[in-house]
Amino acid sequence: MAVKDKGGTAAPRSGARLWFWRIVKIGAATSFFGLIALVVAVATVMGSLPSFNDLKSSPNGQMILVKAADGTEIMQLGPSFGEWLDIEDIPQVMKDAMISVEDRRFAYHPGVDVIGIGRAIFTTASGGGRLRATSTITQQLARNIFLSNSRSYTRKIREGILALALEQKFSKDQILELYLNKVYFGGGAYGVDSASRKFFNHDATTLSLAEAAIIAGLVKAPSRYSPTADSEAAIGRAGVVLQVMQDVGTITPAQAAEADLDAVKFAPEKGQNSVRYFTDWALPQLDTLIEGNDEPIVVWTTLDLNMQRAGTAAIQAYVPGGAQGALVALDRDGAVRAMVGGTDYVTSNYNRAVSALRQPGSAWKLFVYMAALEAGYKPEDIVTDAPITIGGWTPRNSGGSYAGDISLRTAFAYSKNTVAARIGEDVGTSTIANMARRFGITTPITTLPSMVLGSSEVRVIDMVRAFAGVSSGGVAIAPYGITKVTTSKGELLYQHEADMSQVLVPPYVTAGMTDLLQTAVNVGTGRAAQIGRPVAGKTGTTNSNKDGWFLGFSSGITTGVWMGRDDARPVGGLQGGTAPARAFAAFMKVAVAKRKIEPFETELKLPESELEPDDEAYFGSPDDVIFIDENGNPVGQGEGISPPQNGGGIPGEAQQPERLDENFIDRALGRDTQPQRPQVRQAEPRPPVRRPPPNPQDDRVAPRLREEEGQ
Repeated sequence: MAVKDKGGTAAPRSGARLWFWRIVKIGAATSFFGLIALVVAVATVMGSLPSFNDLKSSPNGQMILVKAADGTEIMQLGPSFGEWLDIEDIPQVMKDAMISVEDRRFAYHPGVDVIGIGRAIFTTASGGGRLRATSTITQQLARNIFLSNSRSYTRKIREGILALALEQKFSKDQILELYLNKVYFGGGAYGVDSASRKFFNHDATTLSLAEAAIIAGLVKAPSRYSPTADSEAAIGRAGVVLQVMQDVGTITPAQAAEADLDAVKFAPEKGQNSVRYFTDWALPQLDTLIEGNDEPIVVWTTLDLNMQRAGTAAIQAYVPGGAQGALVALDRDGAVRAMVGGTDYVTSNYNRAVSALRQPGSAWKLFVYMAALEAGYKPEDIVTDAPITIGGWTPRNSGGSYAGDISLRTAFAYSKNTVAARIGEDVGTSTIANMARRFGITTPITTLPSMVLGSSEVRVIDMVRAFAGVSSGGVAIAPYGITKVTTSKGELLYQHEADMSQVLVPPYVTAGMTDLLQTAVNVGTGRAAQIGRPVAGKTGTTNSNKDGWFLGFSSGITTGVWMGRDDARPVGGLQGGTAPARAFAAFMKVAVAKRKIEPFETELKLPESELEPDDEAYFGSPDDVIFIDENGNPVGQGEGISPPQNGGGIPGEAQQPERLDENFIDRALGRDTQPQRPQVRQAEPRPPVRRPPPNPQDDRVAPRLREEEGQ
């Protein structure tokens, strides 16, 4: 419609006014239809929301409760919810603290704080930085239950609609109750009761003002302000909460002053140090032990807390400065009773007990000598400790001295490198590698001649497994850390069953090996590992003292200790017979204190096929004299070999035929009673009585042999 002026002519309406009213109309229409859409969306979402009781019973994620062998709770992983507290059971100071710091207009807004959003927009438009729209308690609840933490605008819109729907369906008290029982406070704790138990070691119904301020301050940044992460940061944030409470009038200045934050006592953190080395190794195995499960579970482990504490103390007490240490202890069936992966988990969570690859040094001789025993050697066999060169490689003993002819037992006790080299040349390095594989070594193994001195890298837990196999009499031992898994209601999900059916070597091999290992502790390089009861073990030291080992067993517990630097630099004075052996002894005194003393089975009961001669081959009277030639064939008297004379023979006297026995046959054949090998002393014509092998405990022999083990 045109507007006429005084002269009767029409004047066009102002274009600006026209566009203004068009925008107003469009805006009004858009707002109207938008409001209708919002109402429909809220109504639709409200209709699909679970009931209050359903929301109370739905956890956020899986909780894993970990227990030691005696049932003691050692840690919780995943979300922990504590007891559900009704709104009237939650202390008023807790409710006031949370509302003051997170949503001071909680009682008045419809789920979305329009005033807060407007203030944020104004601040941003005024150059106060990027837009920071605050979330109400209702919005946080909607996000925690239904949404992710993405920062997209789509998520914020959905969050707002859900918040409006929650406000329409539930009362303010119900929303606050859901929030305080479900919000995340850090350290795996969901809800105020779980947070109170975790951080203060009591339930939430008795929270003080200072404790409530600490908990309320965690919501902003749980990982940053959690007392388990930084107690000083938690207290500093609580001071801000108290100031905000005072500003909004929920507490008086006097009450704020009385809330002594420095006097708050935090609960000691469970399982945050050496126990974590064990749980970090054991719990990932759940993926293969049980099928997909998202309900709370209880994991029963093999860990003995008393042994774990003793192992931690032993490593910390004896590790040289600047070095690290590791310890693993296995029970008879492979149950891991203690696992220490370093001096301090908080400083370094790298688990050296199961992950580090280090050279074992002379501890590797376990496999060398077992291969020898399986090949027919015996502990009393005479071997030669003298210089030797194999394929251009010349091993040496520590100190550069050589003992000459000694028994196999003595050579092992004093860790003679040249003897190990001779054994390797005789039985073959591939045979030794095969023995190591049989006993659980999983890392690559070199077959060069030097492998007999431990040049192949190994894991601590694998070496302990091998020694445990010897302790068990040659039965394969598989380390395990989880005995059973149940639901929180007690339903069995998994039960460990030990398999002790695989035999790795004949019992006489492990009996002989135990003999050697026991001698090494009694009089050899492992004397520092003595604990006042039978102990069998072996030291290990690598080039330039980069690694020190002691592995051994007593009363059913097999333990391995390793020490060294992570960067493999030399450690002054570190040898297997020093700090590692002492740490072993300190630990084992505690580990076996309540176990009975058990002597070792060291008698070599050889199978009948290897007994010489076979007793059942005798027929007739032992006094029937039979003469044989050099090939063992019967001959008449005077043919081939003259009958031996008793007592060396006395001229002029009639000699009686010698009794047919093992000594007679050996002498008649001109052979030594020991296996003929390059490194075993060759038989030579000698009187019937051989000299006894050197005794390691003989005062005339031991000083010559008592030198630290070789490289």
